[in-house]
Amino acid sequence: MSFSQQAPERVATYETVQASREFGQLNRRFRNFAAPAVTGVLCWYFLFVILATFFPDLMAVSVFGKLNLGLCLGLLQFVSTFAVTTWYLRWARSSFDPMVDRLRERLEHGGVR
Repeated sequence: MSFSQQAPERVATYETVQASREFGQLNRRFRNFAAPAVTGVLCWYFLFVILATFFPDLMAVSVFGKLNLGLCLGLLQFVSTFAVTTWYLRWARSSFDPMVDRLRERLEHGGVR
């Protein structure tokens, strides 16, 4: 079969999966994790930018020797990025991926409705 003959079948399969209850649950579960995580990370990032822009004297406060508050907060941006990534990976592995695997298996065996 050529690709053009398979395309309508693929579209129908995608539409069936997208309309399924399981896919809706996956979307909700992902949004329930992603929306708060992204909001928190963006707030933390913009707080750092606002502090650096409008409160340079505060950011220049020495914490330890030549290490100031701005540098500490900047380094914490990296730490928080790795922490959120690790949190996401653990969350996905434990509660999201099993649902994806079940949906994929049902799709491969023609059981998605």
